[in-house]
Formats: sequence, C-alpha cells, structure tokens
Amino acid sequence: MLEGTIPPLDALSGKLLKPITVVINGSTLTYALETSQEVRNKFFRFALLANSVVCCRVSPKQKADVVHLAKSFGPWTTLSIGDGANDVPMIMEAHVGVGIYGKEGTQAARTADFALGQFFYLKKLLLFHGRLAYRRISLFILYYFYKNVIVVFTEIYFAFYNGFSGQIYWAEWLPMLYNSVWTSWPPLFSYVFDRVIHLLQVIVLL
Repeated sequence: MLEGTIPPLDALSGKLLKPITVVINGSTLTYALETSQEVRNKFFRFALLANSVVCCRVSPKQKADVVHLAKSFGPWTTLSIGDGANDVPMIMEAHVGVGIYGKEGTQAARTADFALGQFFYLKKLLLFHGRLAYRRISLFILYYFYKNVIVVFTEIYFAFYNGFSGQIYWAEWLPMLYNSVWTSWPPLFSYVFDRVIHLLQVIVLL
C-alpha cells in the first residue's frame, strides 16, 4: 500500500471486511519514519485504519518518534504510558505521560505527569481524576488571572486621584498577604468539593 496513492480513510475503512492489527518491527519502522514525508504520511494513514498498532523491538527514540508522528498529524491529545527507563523519551514526548511502578525501576514514574501502581487504574485516571484535574486547573488559571486584574486596576484607578504622584494605594505587606491568602485557600477549599462527576458513576462505567 505504500507504493501507490492511498484513497481517503472513509473509503478504505468501508472496504475492510474485519478489524486489522498492524505489527511493525524496529527496522521497518525506521524506513517508515525516516525515508520521506510521503512515506510517513502513508504509514500514519494506514495505521489509523487498524484497531491497534504494535511496534516491537524498537529503540526509545523510535517510541518517541511514533508519538511525535501522531502529534504532528492532528489536534488530538496524546498519552504515553510506560514502566521502564526505555519509555522515558516516549513519556516526555506525549502531552500526558503516565508511569507505572514496576520491576524495571521508577524512572518512568518519576518522569511522568502521573504515576500508577497498576495499569488497571488507567481508566479511573482518565475518566475521573484526569477530567477533574483538567477542569480544576482551567478554573484556577482564570481565577488567578482575574485576581491579579483586580489588584492592578485598583492601583491604576487610584492613580487618577493622586495625580499620578506615585503614591501607593496598598501598604507594602498587603499585596503579599493578598496573593498568599487568595491564591491558596479559596481554590483549595473550592476545588476539593467541585465535582462534575462522582467516582461511583465512573465505577459503573468500569
């Protein structure tokens, strides 16, 4: 299929009689990724037709190259999961890295964004904790931005009353107290109880 032109994915997927799996080794993967951009495009489009793609006997750099290939061909978010030191480049290349504590050491877990004890917990991480973390971080960034807007515009508004003399509106210790109190405690208490989905609902899905 790499020698000719590949029709659109919708046309190809409709002609598949049964699900397919792609298995590729390290030397063949080197040819697919490093020959030319056209070969990379065709390999990626062909891999999208498969239910799963297995890359065996590949180097740590090739693992990272596969993730980079997926990132460069679409707006989707990539996730890499591994349990050894050879998975570290792949974990660092992905948008979200998950490390598993295993017999191969803790290098992957220490490098990743999230660390798990078993692969079984991945569903709970994605459907529950990942969703809540994404929502909480997004709200915190908005909260932090508008919190600082209030402080800055108060100073600007006061400047019109003091004739731009440079007189400060707040005492020197108040901005530090303001940032420490309003950046830590309100988000902490608010986001702990802010749950758009409960764990019991996720357990039913699992």
